[in-house]
Amino acid sequence: MDLRAAVMILCLVASCATSPTLSNSPNRSNDPYLQVLGVAQDAGYPQSGCYKPHCQRAWQDHDAQRFVASLAYVDGAAQQKFLFDATPDLPAQLQLLQAAAPDSEVEMSGVFLTHGHMGHYTGLMHFGREAQGTSGVAVFAMPRMFEYLTQNGPWSQLVSLGNIKLYALSPSQPLQVNPNLQVTPLLVPHRDEFTETVGYLIEGPQKTALFLPDIDKWNRWETDIRALVAQVDYALLDATFFASDELPGRDMSEIPHPYVEESFALFADLPAVEKAKIHFIHFNHTNPLLIDGSAAQQEVEHRGFHVAKQGMILPM
Repeated sequence: MDLRAAVMILCLVASCATSPTLSNSPNRSNDPYLQVLGVAQDAGYPQSGCYKPHCQRAWQDHDAQRFVASLAYVDGAAQQKFLFDATPDLPAQLQLLQAAAPDSEVEMSGVFLTHGHMGHYTGLMHFGREAQGTSGVAVFAMPRMFEYLTQNGPWSQLVSLGNIKLYALSPSQPLQVNPNLQVTPLLVPHRDEFTETVGYLIEGPQKTALFLPDIDKWNRWETDIRALVAQVDYALLDATFFASDELPGRDMSEIPHPYVEESFALFADLPAVEKAKIHFIHFNHTNPLLIDGSAAQQEVEHRGFHVAKQGMILPM
């Protein structure tokens, strides 16, 4: 069975033609939407082993804590919801999603993975028999990611026991998931030790989003990110580090990301309407954009951009 046929079966099983009411949904019309389920870098916020003042505030104030960067696409009419990345915070993120789109009304239909770094796929463990013990959750992955999950435990056990069912994606090839959702993986340069890395173009019936939580420097990508921003309605972009001096004693070249300061310069000449599409996401625990009301957050807004907020809704 090919990937497109499998997706159509998923749609039929989920009763795509019906239109249930989402009693707790922020979008009672059943129009599709994205929900931001987390905004932090792979290790979350606060980070394990960090007891410096910037982390201590979050250890002491639960409301200041943030989950690892992830999105959910919710389509009430199709009775489907999809995750973009399965993070270590998956249990709490599913609870956050459940409040808006209960499983009894909108089924968890699949997960799209960006790459093989710890914050982006290890949440799959919660589908295993030690946890949810799910059956046949669709997991969409690029070829190297597909092979990695198939050939390496404990992930291979999820496949062999049927907790998840893998489907291989192709770079830049759109996948029509259901009548209201098309997803296109875009290869990006990153530290691809185990798998390739992609961002996703997520196309709903009315709007399009770019989810790109991890990439090396913008100039290492053959795609013009400024032109890509012009093609979408929302651009959730890698903002792991605000500036180059965040990790004293670490060689930042080993963990290349576009500093927010570099993104400011790159996007400085964009029209205001284009800047407003950009929502920075995927913040390291050292990044001041994690602190509500910080000077860094104020600077982002003053320059015409936005900071992605956990729980925020983006109509699609």
